[in-house]
Amino acid sequence: LAIIYADAIRGTPLLVQIFLIYFALPLLIHQQINPFTAAVIACSINSGAYVSEIFRAGIQGIDAGQMEAARSLGLTWWQSMRLIILPQAFGKILPPLGNEFIAMLKDTSLVSVIGFEELTRRGQLIIAKTYGSFEIWTTVAIIYLIMTVSITQLVAFLERRNTIHDKR
Repeated sequence: LAIIYADAIRGTPLLVQIFLIYFALPLLIHQQINPFTAAVIACSINSGAYVSEIFRAGIQGIDAGQMEAARSLGLTWWQSMRLIILPQAFGKILPPLGNEFIAMLKDTSLVSVIGFEELTRRGQLIIAKTYGSFEIWTTVAIIYLIMTVSITQLVAFLERRNTIHDKR
């Protein structure tokens, strides 16, 4: 089921997923979904598929001998994962995980198509009132840039901290 979920979500555009959650899901559950809820559900489902693949690849990237060694020392499967495998995998998954968070941050602009007032939609509404498209879109771009640079710096800090931790 996890493979089907990841492949189906990664194989379809987020915009289509947003439309399915906002327009088609209410037909199935016979209840209207507000734009915020639809946005959160669609973005969470989409990002979850990518994050699950990042974790899977990170864990599979650890040599199988690590698990065998941990188990031979008498650790349970869960102890082996928690104490041996996952700390090593964390270093491998951190860069792509940071990239996924940045991509999802930027992809939230797509939820403006269902009327949810996130940053891009707010910019559109301000432009409709002021006709100052250059200034507004430049401001929106700068705000996105500040957010993505902040996430990049946080990921770089965590990578440095993880590298220092690994050298001990």
